[in-house]
Amino acid sequence: MSTPYSKQLGLRPRLGPIAVVATVALLALPYVLSTYHLGLVVQMMIFALFAMSLDLLLGYAGMPSLGHAAYFGISAYTTGLLALRLSLNVWLALPAGLVLAGLTALLFGLLALRTRGSYFLMITLALSQVVWGIAFGWRSLTGGDDGLPDVPRPALGLHLPWSLADSTPFYYFTLVLVALALSLLVGIVASPFGYALRGIRESETRMIALGYNVWRYKLAAFVLAAVFAGLPGSLYAYYNRFVSPDYLHVARSAEVLLMVILGGAGTLIGPAVGAVLIVLLENVISAYTDRWLLLLGIIYVMVSLFAPSGLIGLLREFRPWRATP
Repeated sequence: MSTPYSKQLGLRPRLGPIAVVATVALLALPYVLSTYHLGLVVQMMIFALFAMSLDLLLGYAGMPSLGHAAYFGISAYTTGLLALRLSLNVWLALPAGLVLAGLTALLFGLLALRTRGSYFLMITLALSQVVWGIAFGWRSLTGGDDGLPDVPRPALGLHLPWSLADSTPFYYFTLVLVALALSLLVGIVASPFGYALRGIRESETRMIALGYNVWRYKLAAFVLAAVFAGLPGSLYAYYNRFVSPDYLHVARSAEVLLMVILGGAGTLIGPAVGAVLIVLLENVISAYTDRWLLLLGIIYVMVSLFAPSGLIGLLREFRPWRATP
């Protein structure tokens, strides 16, 4: 018998009505928010999906990575280059970004999964920095540190009465894609494959003894997490109309890792909450200081000391959630 989606998200079943209200609120936001604040919500959705993609790897498979930004950035560059230089529409440019992110993860996974623990963490960091170095140095293709400006917003090509160049239709476009990706993620973690990943996280040797091909499961999770990271990367390229090597930098990987840890790994909803808080803090605090990375470090230390299970875990400690029979 499958586990309800609300439990996979780290929620009580009775919170279903709240989810409905949240959906209605999200649909109504363009009518009550300014263009700036609507753009802020788009950023929150993009990074929420990015954080949830890493949670599939960290929270469910137990594989911490410091190179997840590689797939975010590779997909962003692929989509941006195809849209900018070949004028490909979104239905070709965006899937191409996801495919290249997945293929890169397949190659990197064949190398990284030979290691474990801190060695795995460091090799993912090293591989990600190789990609960053290529993007930074290959100026004729990527624009180097100047990046790729003027990436055009996508046109759906369905004879719609509005263009995605405007903030409201792009918001709905992002909302639909993020919702579809979230549905797929929930289905994955609720499937036998998702439970096998949990088993590998808890005891890899026990899963091997039960006859599971642990290496294949881990490689599949590695590639899936990269593909789901590629979608927010492409969306972010369209949103900013710009791509730069910063999308691939270790600071981006550390930021998304902090989102997962802050919200609570292994819940999906936790990393989304962490992403919302980090994006909000970044936009508010960066207006007063340039030392944003210092603040990220302070947040990481505070969470590690006082909420090692993340905000969702902290909430459960103060208000235990009883499982519904």
